[in-house]
Amino acid sequence: MMSKRQKRFALIGAALVVLACVVGLVLNAFQSNLVFFFTPTQVFKGEAPKSSAFRIGGMVKQGSLVQRDMTHEFVVTDNEQDVAVSFTGLLPDLFKEGRGVVAQGKLDASGHFVASEVLAKHDENYMPPEAKAAMDEAAMRKAAKTVRP
Repeated sequence: MMSKRQKRFALIGAALVVLACVVGLVLNAFQSNLVFFFTPTQVFKGEAPKSSAFRIGGMVKQGSLVQRDMTHEFVVTDNEQDVAVSFTGLLPDLFKEGRGVVAQGKLDASGHFVASEVLAKHDENYMPPEAKAAMDEAAMRKAAKTVRP
């Protein structure tokens, strides 16, 4: 027969096991739903994951939008590198060439980005902070290249 002290330790041990299982399940769910943001330059350099979903952001390149039925193909640029994107579905009303966009999806075997979701910026003054920083950095690198003799 177990003493009160042994029962208390058994109960505390069982509670710790249950707590550890709950924490493990929450962390697993969080990890599987975590989606990282990458710029076209980072995708070009191979920094983006090859097998999992991520977000790509930048500007929709002027003259790049091609529509075939419900499939839309366009190019996302950070003014340094371009990434071809295809999306099947309805584009947001605010989606336009020359405006900011964030697309979520995966790279296919050929390096083409297949989007499952496309988000357009809210107004002409808004751009996701990561996309804005990437665009500014690309513009600075481009300016530095043209200044050098």
